[in-house]
Amino acid sequence: MKFITTLILLMNLNLIWAQTTISGVVMDEANTPILGANVYLDGTYDGGSTDDNGTFEFETTETGAQTLIISFLSFETSSITDEVSHLSNLSIKLKEDVNSLGSVILNAGTFSAGDNSEAAVLTPLDIVTTAGAAGDYIGAFQTLPGTSTVAEDGRLFVRGGDANETNIYIDGLQVFQPFTPAANNLPTRGRFSPFLFKGTNFSTGGYSAEYGNALSSVLLLNTIDEPDEEKTEFQFINVGLGGGNTQKWGDNSLSINAFYLNLKPYQNIVDQRVDWIKPYESISGESVYRHQFNNGLLKVYGGFTYADFELNQQDINVPQGINFYLKNRNLYLNSSYRGDLGNDWSVSTGVSFANDNNGIRIEGMDVNNADNSFHAKLKLKKRYSNRFKINYGAEQYLTHYKETAANPDFEAFESQYTNNTTAVFTEANIFLSKKFAFQTGIRGAYHSVLEDYNISPRVSLAYKISENSQMSVAYGDFYQLPDQNVLQYETELEPSKASHYIANYLYQNNGRMFRAEAYYKTYQDLIKYSTEMPQFDSEYYSSGEGYAAGLDVFWRDDKSIPNLEYWITYSYLDTERDYQNFETRATPNFAAAHNLSVVGKYFKEDWKSLISATYNFASGRPYDNPNTSAFLAEKTKSYNSLNLSWAYLISPQKILYLSASNVLGADNIFNYQYSNTPDMNGQFSRSAIRQPADRFFIIGFFWTISDNKNDNQLDNL
Repeated sequence: MKFITTLILLMNLNLIWAQTTISGVVMDEANTPILGANVYLDGTYDGGSTDDNGTFEFETTETGAQTLIISFLSFETSSITDEVSHLSNLSIKLKEDVNSLGSVILNAGTFSAGDNSEAAVLTPLDIVTTAGAAGDYIGAFQTLPGTSTVAEDGRLFVRGGDANETNIYIDGLQVFQPFTPAANNLPTRGRFSPFLFKGTNFSTGGYSAEYGNALSSVLLLNTIDEPDEEKTEFQFINVGLGGGNTQKWGDNSLSINAFYLNLKPYQNIVDQRVDWIKPYESISGESVYRHQFNNGLLKVYGGFTYADFELNQQDINVPQGINFYLKNRNLYLNSSYRGDLGNDWSVSTGVSFANDNNGIRIEGMDVNNADNSFHAKLKLKKRYSNRFKINYGAEQYLTHYKETAANPDFEAFESQYTNNTTAVFTEANIFLSKKFAFQTGIRGAYHSVLEDYNISPRVSLAYKISENSQMSVAYGDFYQLPDQNVLQYETELEPSKASHYIANYLYQNNGRMFRAEAYYKTYQDLIKYSTEMPQFDSEYYSSGEGYAAGLDVFWRDDKSIPNLEYWITYSYLDTERDYQNFETRATPNFAAAHNLSVVGKYFKEDWKSLISATYNFASGRPYDNPNTSAFLAEKTKSYNSLNLSWAYLISPQKILYLSASNVLGADNIFNYQYSNTPDMNGQFSRSAIRQPADRFFIIGFFWTISDNKNDNQLDNL
């Protein structure tokens, strides 16, 4: 018995003698001790935590090569593999986790919106409940800084660029005709239903090397990955009706919606300045199919629009007006796949196709054009670590445009062009610390129609100066092909170029955001032509140039007053350019020096109502007066518009909606048209270009049917 006791005692002594002490200190990169860090041997129960001085010490019976793991919240996990006997008196420094909350954001020139965006400016709900937007996502983005109010057009004019300098993408693939057709001085609308999108990214400059062929801006729209539930929705408004249905089965889902629009009831009630013969009428439909794979998501989108209208357009030189008829048919298809390839590789790929046909009749002359465009993209992303990620991509564009003009007085005239653009890009995101990060990339593109290639470098940097604020800067070169109304007549041209310089300050804290951004842009090789409009006998040059500089300010607050959220934007713009048929460098008519928007939304629980108001102001815009010698030297009066909307919840799934634009009836003037010949006093008479009606009203009823009895269409209004 004594022998057994002695043997057990000797075995315990051997175990004690075989233990090894592991020790050290854990600090951050500023040599500050870290309290509470976890330190342990991988695959064992041996370990401990650091004390107030950042030190740790524990014993183990493990032998040979082992891996020591050191981890702490908001820091990158570190590991050391060595012989156990060497794991003593260690000095370990942990790096801040750049993916944790409070990290610096690369955001110069970009407004993001979506649930996953730390710098979210507008959520999807904001976009479609903004008074005055009338359910159009483009209208909501026109309340953001950097945009100019051009109410007679309806498209996005960004930082001194015209509307053709902004491209729109769905799930990373270009939309070639994103707006419904319209006549001169009549506003257009975006083609797509707001409820399809989960988030948006609006770049007012300095955007990623992934995107090209846009001098000023890109708007990225991302469709919903997976609907929450099956549901049916109906919309009844004073100018149309629509409906939609969503079904889910297994790893699949399908959403379909359709809408019929007819402006005649509205135009019969509200006085119009336009002599409508056949008011605008359209029918549109969309569908999105989704399939979830084990490691990826496939989405297929299809949209169709048919619209037509006819009017006698006011013209000071034609007393009876100019008869104008337009019929448009548009088809857009988009298929995208996003997935994980393993080993920290991921892929995004897809194709889009658009077919757009216009049948136009102007005073007996028939003009028919067809635009067929194709876009394919492949992007690979490699995550080497939290601090270093890189994208590689290639894309192909194919475009064929053809136009035929026929008149009883002359033979039919045909013009067309075909272009193949091949582009490659690469871009790296590098986080040197939680406070400092930069993105650098380069894009190369070859355009067959011009037999030209270009290289575009892009870079942006961001530094976090405090817990709630940061500074960032961005630079990039951007190229764009001439518009199709030029390329159909002349291809011996250069692509236009813009260089962007941006400095940004961002503050975010407890539901409040302040953002200020200064920028400077230079333009080179802008297209000029010798006639008033591009035509077959014009002379064309790539000799235009210009600049744009300004300051954009944004403030948003949804915490100070219960149930109220609001934002205020102000933009100052100083720009001049020499392009098109300009006599000299001047500020173009679409550019106002000052733009201001104030948006407020208040939810009144007792009334079961969401009340929204938007006020828009723009200073006078330049116009050319032939009665004076100066070019584009005079300005219109300032633009003012107050818009109101009210959404009343009759029940959780039934909503009554009222909206009124320009409720005060401001008489806004956008430009003047002058006569071609002077009167007996040598003066050219003029006619003001105004909005087609002083006010626009929407009255609607929205009904949702779903298993979730509280689900409604507030986010569709």
